[in-house]
Amino acid sequence: MGLLDKLFKGSTKVNIRSRFELLREAISGTMSSFYMARDRTTKEIVGLKILDREKTAALESRFVGLTKPREGEIAMSLVHPRIVRTIEHGMTTDNEQFVLMEFLDGPGLNSLIVGRSELLPGRRLTILRQAAEAISAVHRAGYIHRDICPRNFVCEKDCASLKLIDFGLTVPATAPFMQAGNRTGTANYMAPEVVRRKPTSQKLDVFAFGVTAYELCAFDLPWPRGAGLAAMAHGSQEPTDIRKYCPNIDPRLERAIMACLEPNPDRRPASMEEFLKIIKDVKHENAG
Repeated sequence: MGLLDKLFKGSTKVNIRSRFELLREAISGTMSSFYMARDRTTKEIVGLKILDREKTAALESRFVGLTKPREGEIAMSLVHPRIVRTIEHGMTTDNEQFVLMEFLDGPGLNSLIVGRSELLPGRRLTILRQAAEAISAVHRAGYIHRDICPRNFVCEKDCASLKLIDFGLTVPATAPFMQAGNRTGTANYMAPEVVRRKPTSQKLDVFAFGVTAYELCAFDLPWPRGAGLAAMAHGSQEPTDIRKYCPNIDPRLERAIMACLEPNPDRRPASMEEFLKIIKDVKHENAG
């Protein structure tokens, strides 16, 4: 029996404070706390995510009767250069799930967008391609990420590359997990079918990627920003033409991004691979 089997059978639990020196709390999310930590034995600096017990139970209660993989199990199965590397997962002595991963010491894409970083011009196309590759890897592995947004991409300090993080809402791309009714994700990036509690598919990630790509290029969203019911505008209100913000955007990139925002999933690119094919000959985010 392996270590992970023992962890989940309750015979081995990890005392977080004994095993790790918690150097700083980097991010407190809606369902977890994330720490920069040092393994006391190996001295390795790692990222340590501890899931909130009650909030995790509330999420999992949406899937009564289904065998939903744990976040750590999903993350461990995703091995790709554009996805954060997960090292281990298990249970703490406080009966909380934890996920141990490489520590990414760079800015979130969201902070670069909010700050209108001078690092972004000339690098956007590379960032978009890498983000699409990461999502494609998740889809090929048989999952739907369900929370694609700038916050869940972490860039290198020079903004030359990024990695996808956070699989807390990720579910298998199978019929039982794609039924109508599960409205989870980040409101400003939700596909119309999610907002309206309709059946879903991996196309919801394509939509959320489109919003992310639009925001990366335009420094604004396709619709008025807001929370909750503001997302109801998705699909019922035409998105603002991206050329309003980016008059020189390459037309092929513009068409590809706007296609991702189609309210009808059948009219979006069939996959992230298709998106990448559409822009394969684009050399720069701006035409000319």
